[in-house]
Amino acid sequence: MKPIFALFLFAAAALQATPLKAQESVEASLTAVEIVRIERALERRFSCVGCHRIDGTGGLIGPVLDGLGERADFAYTVDVLRDPAGTIPGTLMPHQPMPERESRRLAVYLLGLPERPPPTGTAEAPPVLEPGAEVDGAALYARHCAACHGETGSGNGWNASNLPVTPTAHADPTLMSERPDDTLYDGIAVGGFVLDKSNRMPAFGAMLSSTQIRALVGHIRELCDCSQPAWAGSGEAR
Repeated sequence: MKPIFALFLFAAAALQATPLKAQESVEASLTAVEIVRIERALERRFSCVGCHRIDGTGGLIGPVLDGLGERADFAYTVDVLRDPAGTIPGTLMPHQPMPERESRRLAVYLLGLPERPPPTGTAEAPPVLEPGAEVDGAALYARHCAACHGETGSGNGWNASNLPVTPTAHADPTLMSERPDDTLYDGIAVGGFVLDKSNRMPAFGAMLSSTQIRALVGHIRELCDCSQPAWAGSGEAR
């Protein structure tokens, strides 16, 4: 991340360029303490950097956010943070739960990020779900999981090299046979941070239905060709 003072200036400049009505809903600028808190949240709690490039670091699944202030305004950015699917139809971006005040602070911060040289990596477009495939585990996995976990669950998807930790290898029977189906379900639904794992793993519970998440758990079991631990029982996840 950029030095605090520099980011403070960029954030203030972004606010000055924001329409007055939008400015009235946020403080006039971010304090140094607020900037530190946002950066810590991005590093440790939020999943944004798993998919987006921020300050030259992060994934390439979503748009690069460096220089965002040249392409988006405050109101639109807040709308995307509040309701990604409602603002961008067909987006892969799940909702990141956060208080209203925090979403406004994050929007100001992101709009103040300076432009940087474009990344050298290549992004791949996710496959579109065909009609009738909404609860097909393999199709859901290809769309929502394969970029990081790999098409066959080997943990080497095209976006994996942009992450600080190697994504879970869902095809590893030794590893996956130790994880109950409920744990897999929770990891998909609430994300890595809640389970004390990598916060780069987003929470898909607000985007995918329980039926879809169970379908993903079932597909993961096909990838590893393994079952959950005997002590976890034989019932379906959730």
